Amino acid sequence: MDSATTNPLPLQRNIILTLLITVAIVAWAALARQAAGMSMRMASPTMGMAAPVFLATWVIMMIAMMFPAAAPMILTFHRVQAAKRQRGEPFVFAWVFLASYLLVWTLAGVVAYAGGAAAEFGLRHANVSASVVGRAGGALLVLAGVYQFSRLKDLCLSKCRTPMTFIVTMWRDGVGGAIKMGTVHGGFCLGCCWLLFAILFPLGIMNIAAMAAVTLLIFAEKTLPFGRQIASIAGVALVLYGAAALVAPQMLPPMTVGNGMTMLVGPAGAVRT
Repeated sequence: MDSATTNPLPLQRNIILTLLITVAIVAWAALARQAAGMSMRMASPTMGMAAPVFLATWVIMMIAMMFPAAAPMILTFHRVQAAKRQRGEPFVFAWVFLASYLLVWTLAGVVAYAGGAAAEFGLRHANVSASVVGRAGGALLVLAGVYQFSRLKDLCLSKCRTPMTFIVTMWRDGVGGAIKMGTVHGGFCLGCCWLLFAILFPLGIMNIAAMAAVTLLIFAEKTLPFGRQIASIAGVALVLYGAAALVAPQMLPPMTVGNGMTMLVGPAGAVRT
């Protein structure tokens, strides 16, 4: 009893972790329900959504997919802040750090929607065959696989894998400092994972199985002792899958464009509706 009173940190840590996991589970449930109700017509880069709806869905996706991997960093931030409060220094809630982190991913969603809308516009107005679309998806998968071995990926991943080192080296006091730290961490996280989210466009942005696989990969990369090796294995797998899709575009899911035309790649690479 006295120990719990003098050291509330374990209880606070458990509360924060429970809230993060609970919110992520609720977000997954919302995504699964939405995906189950979507028609093939919505299997497009923007899912047939207006920008505000897409952005709201994107934020839910980020909560579901990124909160588990971000939990160690958030808990470390709270741990340092709790120590400062015990010394009578200014205290900032971890939710300030988390909100600024999520803001970075929200802005990334704006870019994702713009890119998806541009792709749909191009598909509607250009004479592009379904096989070309499939091969473009394969090329994106290859790019994502190669990026797994890049120096930028390694740099960003190293910042995400060492929460205490990041917090100590990037520390800023006050609410403004917490916002800046959350934004910087969000930037490193984005640099680490952006192509893993980009491959959801050819795989199906509301493909629950693909989202789950990406979530597990990101969590393993950032938190497991052999995360770097997992990142490398994933890179090889993505390159192989992408190369196969370049040869046989029908290996990727069908895609629709804004006018509802479904692009299916058959043996001859024809477009069927």
